[in-house]
Amino acid sequence: MQDVRLLAAPLVPGSLIGSFTNANPGLGGVCTFVGEVRGEDNVEALELSHYEPLTLPSMEELADRAIVRFDLMGILIAHRIGMMYPGEPIVCVSAAAKHRRGAIDAVDFCMDCLKSAAWFWKRELRGGVWHWIEPRAEDYADLARWKK
Repeated sequence: MQDVRLLAAPLVPGSLIGSFTNANPGLGGVCTFVGEVRGEDNVEALELSHYEPLTLPSMEELADRAIVRFDLMGILIAHRIGMMYPGEPIVCVSAAAKHRRGAIDAVDFCMDCLKSAAWFWKRELRGGVWHWIEPRAEDYADLARWKK
């Protein structure tokens, strides 16, 4: 079961995870990660834009790769676009597998890909001024470990 979504409306992870878990009977483990807008460094808002013809197909391809690589029963990837504020969820990745390690590794892998891939453009509003956000060296290093 694969469920990949881009959401312009607020993301409510709890409303997605229960139905995702129920759609994967016989699972041995589910791992879920929810990322939120951080309010540190005086962040007032975060805006995510994307290139529509590329973003959703690329996220679906990522889900396909994760299912095969980690022998998953199912995967859920929900990602916000648009304007968000500190404390609001940005992303929810949940993986269901017969064994916990596959689910845990799949979520970690997907988040590393989402953080480093050029599918989204991010900018933060701090002190009334917009700043573009680029992936950090650590994000690329996290992604590189999956190529080994």
